[in-house]
Amino acid sequence: MMSGEMLSQDEIDALLRGTADSSSEPKQKVVLEDYLSPFEQDALGEIGNISFGSSATALSTLLNQKVDITTPTVSIIEKDKLQDEFPQPYVAIQVSYTEGFLGTNLLVIKQDDASIIADLMLGGDGLNTGTDLGEIQLSAVQEAMNQMMGSAATSMSTIFSKKVDISPPIIDLMYLPEGEGVENIPDIDLLVKISFKMKIGTLIDSNMMQLVPLSFAKSLVEDLTNNNNTNATKSDKIEEEPPKPSMATSTPVQETQSQQPFTTYQQPQAPQHFGGQHLSQPVNVQPAEFASFGQPALQESEARNLNMLLDIPLSVTVELGRTKRSVKEILELSQGSIIELDKLAGEPVDILVNNRLIAKGEVVVIDENFGVRLTDIVSQTERIKNLN
Repeated sequence: MMSGEMLSQDEIDALLRGTADSSSEPKQKVVLEDYLSPFEQDALGEIGNISFGSSATALSTLLNQKVDITTPTVSIIEKDKLQDEFPQPYVAIQVSYTEGFLGTNLLVIKQDDASIIADLMLGGDGLNTGTDLGEIQLSAVQEAMNQMMGSAATSMSTIFSKKVDISPPIIDLMYLPEGEGVENIPDIDLLVKISFKMKIGTLIDSNMMQLVPLSFAKSLVEDLTNNNNTNATKSDKIEEEPPKPSMATSTPVQETQSQQPFTTYQQPQAPQHFGGQHLSQPVNVQPAEFASFGQPALQESEARNLNMLLDIPLSVTVELGRTKRSVKEILELSQGSIIELDKLAGEPVDILVNNRLIAKGEVVVIDENFGVRLTDIVSQTERIKNLN
């Protein structure tokens, strides 16, 4: 000390440092790589990309708008930091897997975006929407999300090579600053957020988020990896199996025999018995002759007639579904009415040629036009039955 009552500058600085050291240290930020490897991040992004790519097609059909969902980004958030991630009013759609997986999935969209989707579902143009969502609007959004998640579950069935089914979605408003909708969030400390960029026509250019528990996300990657390894093992076993000789390919023994002239064989031993008859005469051995299985050649007139048939136009129709309604119900239809069909969400559509079923497929979007990807060709027997 410089004096009995005064502190030196060094002592003052030391006291200040001591006070700062005694303060509580800030909590470290969660690092994504500490919990998910780059491979796991890519796998989750690919699962989301494929599943919600088909969901975009289903939503586009419902809303009659072009829907684009971009490649997702994966991140990890803590449950107590969700308020910082979702400061605005949102709509949360909770889905549980009933078959194929054991876990939950929480889909989150902004309330303004949900209002536009609800208005389009109810026959509006999506321009004049309110800030509040009533029971009818929530039901419309719930149905849209049900179709999306159903289509996503169908795609996941293909990815994981097993049946995947979901429960009906539960929809609720979520405004975390006021504690609204907190009960729908999984009671897990760490959650994986998969964020998609979603565009619906010129009306919506926003984000759609998917929240899943960290343990469930890692189990998805593990299941996908095991499935790929199993398929690879089966493929290797198939490749290792030696090819079976074909009837059309001669074996080395046959080739040797074909090169040698066929001669009359004289039996030197005593007469042998075959079928109760004595054979003491020489046996004449002749080579086997097989008919040719080449492509039959058409005559010039036949080829010309076939070309004429190939130019006949046929009407190709894609049928989404059918239903029956009474005359009264038809007369009560108005703009914005919804007609329920006999097809389930994600079920293949029927492809008809001249009103005859010939194949099944799934609806896709090519640029701004609809298309159909063939998934199953009806067998010739079934096609003949359909002609009756």
